[in-house]
Amino acid sequence: MKVAQFAHPDGSCIGFEHDGRWINYSKAEAVYALIQEDLLVEPMTSLAVSIQTGSFSIERITAVLQFLKSHRMQASMEVPRSAVMKAPIGRPPKIVALGLNYALHAKEGNFQVPKEPIIFSKAGSSVIGPGEPIRIPRGLGRIDHEAELAVIIGRKATQVKREDALKYVAGFTVLNDVSARDLQTKDLEKKHPWFRSKSFDTFTPLGPWMVTTEEFRMPIHLDVECRVNGKIRQKANTKYMVFDIPTQIEFISRLITLEPGDIISTGTPEGIGPIKNGDTVTCRVERIGELKNPVRFR
Repeated sequence: MKVAQFAHPDGSCIGFEHDGRWINYSKAEAVYALIQEDLLVEPMTSLAVSIQTGSFSIERITAVLQFLKSHRMQASMEVPRSAVMKAPIGRPPKIVALGLNYALHAKEGNFQVPKEPIIFSKAGSSVIGPGEPIRIPRGLGRIDHEAELAVIIGRKATQVKREDALKYVAGFTVLNDVSARDLQTKDLEKKHPWFRSKSFDTFTPLGPWMVTTEEFRMPIHLDVECRVNGKIRQKANTKYMVFDIPTQIEFISRLITLEPGDIISTGTPEGIGPIKNGDTVTCRVERIGELKNPVRFR
């Protein structure tokens, strides 16, 4: 199921897709609670908060949908046309990213294929949603796109075994790990962290929505691609990851407690390249969706 975050003139809402329509779950769930359960509840309008508080539930969404169908209320509960889709998780508590997780990407950068996962962090404040501009500072040098499959954590995860990994995932989305490459190269030469080159404002486009876990089974083999101005730059499949998603969750959760709403960005395949003012970058992951962002100077 596709679940998205929307903003509209009257506020924000969570939406889920059904039969090509976006249903306003925030509104529908409140009506369901009032009629079915005799409860007056404040609508939950943030997907991030819903996940972080443990109230996000596919079973609950399914029950609300069945209620709408039985009362023929789907049309009256559609997301307003004035609504704008935002990043599914607007300010993640943590973004943990994988470096050099595709062998050919490691080789194109003249790096050895890692023997254990390389992890680094990105600032949650760098997240933007679909359609929002990637703002690149003037004079920063080369800026690259990096299309990736991203994991949204749904439950607190500590010391997770790989065979249980999917139980801790709320869903999957698309992430563009925009990177200030020249700055990163300087930091690598000085053996400094990658954090600043990855964390500029707007350097983490995320979305367009989250696809929930019941749509997938391990192993997850999905095509990942990036196009710039319609021309393909990256095209690979997640089956070529050096470390698969269960291994990533197991490895990271041994070191760092993963919290609901955290993001794991699973690494980018080969074909990274520069973007510039005026470009349009489109990152796509099979069975999830397409994330499109223009590039502008600050």
